[in-house]
Amino acid sequence: MKRFKRLSFCAVLLTSLAFAGCGTPQGSTPGETPSAASGQATPQTMQVNLSTGEPNTIDPGLAEDIPSMSVARAAFDGLLRLNEKGELKEAVAEKYEVSPDGLTYTFHLRDAKWSNGDAVTAHDFEYAWKRVLNPETASAYAYQMYYLKNGEAYNSKKAKAEDVGVKATDDKTLVVTLENPSPFFPELVASVTYFPVNQKAVEASKDWASKPETYVGNGPFVLKTWEHKSKIEFAKNDTYWDKDSVKLSKLTVNMIEDANTELAMFDNGDLDWAGSPLGDLPLDALDALKDSGKMQSQATAGTYWYIFNTTQKPFDNKKIRQAFATAVNRKEITESVVPFKSTAALGILPPTMTLNPNGYIKDGDVEAAKKLLAEGMKEEGLTKLPELTIAYNTTEANQRIATVIQDQWRKAFGIEVKLVNKENKVHREQMKEGNFMIGRGSWIGDFNDPINFLEVFKGGLNTSKWENKEFLDLLAQSAKEGDVVKRKEILTKADAIVMDEMPALPIYYYTYAWVKQDSVKDVVVDALGFIDFKYASNEKK
Repeated sequence: MKRFKRLSFCAVLLTSLAFAGCGTPQGSTPGETPSAASGQATPQTMQVNLSTGEPNTIDPGLAEDIPSMSVARAAFDGLLRLNEKGELKEAVAEKYEVSPDGLTYTFHLRDAKWSNGDAVTAHDFEYAWKRVLNPETASAYAYQMYYLKNGEAYNSKKAKAEDVGVKATDDKTLVVTLENPSPFFPELVASVTYFPVNQKAVEASKDWASKPETYVGNGPFVLKTWEHKSKIEFAKNDTYWDKDSVKLSKLTVNMIEDANTELAMFDNGDLDWAGSPLGDLPLDALDALKDSGKMQSQATAGTYWYIFNTTQKPFDNKKIRQAFATAVNRKEITESVVPFKSTAALGILPPTMTLNPNGYIKDGDVEAAKKLLAEGMKEEGLTKLPELTIAYNTTEANQRIATVIQDQWRKAFGIEVKLVNKENKVHREQMKEGNFMIGRGSWIGDFNDPINFLEVFKGGLNTSKWENKEFLDLLAQSAKEGDVVKRKEILTKADAIVMDEMPALPIYYYTYAWVKQDSVKDVVVDALGFIDFKYASNEKK
C-alpha cells in the first residue's frame, strides 16, 4: 500500500478557521450551545490535516499512497474491514467460507446501499476488481489482483475479463478463485484496492472521483465538499449499513503543508489530530512534545528509501549504487534528523517481516564505499561522475534528510549533489516517468508479508526500472510454494538479490508520531500504518 510520505509546517491560517462559530446564538446563554441548552447531544466533528496537500486521487481503484487511500477509506467499505480494535472482521460481507485447498473464497453479502440509494451487490465487486485489472485502467496497483486466477494474464492482455477468478453468482454471492493458496488474502480483501465501485457512477463520467456530486461511495462517510488544495469535507453517511457505529457527523481533511502551522492549529484547537499518518509534526518540536507526554508513537511496517534510476548513468552500475548506499550514515539521520520517528534501515523489509535481522548494509562505511565507487567507475570507464541530483517531494523532513545525505556524500566522495524539490503530485509523476536520478520514495505495507515489499521491484510500481530474471523467477516460485519454510527460503533469496543489486537505498523504518485532543477516541491506526475514522468519536465537553 501505499507510499510517498510527508513532513513539514509554520504558524498562521485562514481566519475563517480560527473564528468560525465564535458568536453566541440567540436563546442560549454564553458558553452554551443550542444543543446543550435543549439537552440534545452535540454533533461530533473532527478536523485532521493532510500535509502532502491535494490527494493524487480518491478513486479506490487508482489510489496508491496513504493520503489517497485514507480519503477513499472514509467513503467506501470492502468485504472485510478492521474493527475499532484493529481486528479483521466482516463488513459488506456478512460471512465467507474458504475451500479446504485454500483456492476458493465465497463471500455472502449483507444488505447495503450506495450513497445514491442503489443496492450494493456482488456484481459491484466483480466490476471493480476487473476494472483494476483492465490494462486500459492503468492502475499501478493492478498487481495486487494477480492473486486472482488469471488476474495477471488479463492485465497482460493474455486472457479475457471473463477468465478472471471473480464471479458474482447472484446479487449477494461473490465467488473468488485464486491462482495459488494465499493465506494473507483476507488482509488484501480489506485493502482499498479491493473496494467496490458503482459502475453507473464510474461510467457516467471519467471525472466521477473528482467532484462531490458524482462521487458515489458505500462507506461510513459521504463527500460533501472539495475545495481543491484547501480542504475536503465528509458527512456521516445515513445510508451506510453500519451507520450506528459512526459517531462523527462531519470529518474535515485540511491540506496544510507546513508542519509548524499544523501544530499551531492543533494548539489553538483548530485541529483535533496532528502528525502521522496523514500530517506531520515539526522536527524541532519533537523533543518537547515527547517530554510533555502529549506525543504518541507507533512503529509501522514501512520503509523510507531513495530509488536509483537504473536506466541512467552512473546508476546503471551495481557497485556505484552500492557505494552510495554504503556511504550513508543512517544512525546520524535517525538520531539527529528524525528522532522518535525512525530506526535505521539496513534492508528494504521492515522489522515485522524481515528475513535477515542483521541487515545487509555496512552503515556509513566510507572506506568500503570509496572502494566500491572506484571499482564501479573503472567498470564504466569513468574518470569523473556526471552531475547528480536527489529529487524529493517538499517537506521539512525530506529536505533535511536530503541535505544531510548530500553532505555525507560530499565528505565521502568529494562530490556535489544537487537537490531538487517538487510538490508531491509533480514529484510522483516525474518518478513514474523516469525523470530523476535519485528519487525519494517509501513503501508502507498493504499486508504483513515480505512479498508485498519485494513486488515493488516488478511491474508498474518499479520506478527504478531495475530488472533481474532470477529475482522474478523466485517471486513466481514463492507464489506456488505451499510449504511455509520453503517459501521463506525462496523469499530470503529474493530479498538478498534486491539488497545486492540495490535498486533502492533504504534509509529508515517508519515510526508514526502524532498528537490528538483528549476528546478524540477510537481512531484506528493499524500496524501497517493506515488510519480509519469510521469508529472515531470526538465528544467535547
